[in-house]
Amino acid sequence: MYNILVVDDEEMIRRLIAKYAAFEGHTITEAGDGMEAVRLCRENSYDILIMDIMMPELDGFSACRQIRKFSDVPIIMLSARGEEYDKINGFEIGIDDYVVKPFSPRELLLRVDAIMKRTAARNQFPSGAYEQNEIISLAGGGLKADLTARIVYIDGVRADMTPKEYDLFFYMLKNRNIALTREKLICEVWGYDYFGDDRTLDTHIKLLRKSLGKYAGYIVTLRGVGYRFDAEE
Repeated sequence: MYNILVVDDEEMIRRLIAKYAAFEGHTITEAGDGMEAVRLCRENSYDILIMDIMMPELDGFSACRQIRKFSDVPIIMLSARGEEYDKINGFEIGIDDYVVKPFSPRELLLRVDAIMKRTAARNQFPSGAYEQNEIISLAGGGLKADLTARIVYIDGVRADMTPKEYDLFFYMLKNRNIALTREKLICEVWGYDYFGDDRTLDTHIKLLRKSLGKYAGYIVTLRGVGYRFDAEE
């Protein structure tokens, strides 16, 4: 079972999540604002955070940025708004999932379970799919990826990507010049037990293209199918 920190300025929301989580055997700690969440994360260890965006003292986005300076704990963001801008902003600072209010507590806990399973698998086999010191160099060395170290260089400058951007990019690199359906990408990168909006894939593709800069064109959209990474070493 998981040790979960629930951060929301609405006590009713916190109590609702805590009720369902406790029923499934999880341990819950509550915080009413972003500043308290950052303090608790510095002082304690949690398996996953569930955090609202709109809060007093320190909003959820700002709290996530502070927490990401010292912790890679998985984070699910809650919001009353479902605009793509908010989702992109959240994924850019490293959240793992985004849930729009009102939500089903059962759905929320299914997402928690899915994220924790993926996190456990990644930690157990951080580079198991790659050979030692496997490096892929494209565009005459302008785009270089060290798959073992999880480092990407763009024209000699180290790229700053979120963990999920790395996962998506490396999977597409390993399967370059192959048409990848949306279902295949979601299953392989997010996991067969992925529970969530499949538009998350499109949002991460946008983020990945932004990170790749002038090499973004290597990611080709296949309308009605998915995507393909077109590149030769």
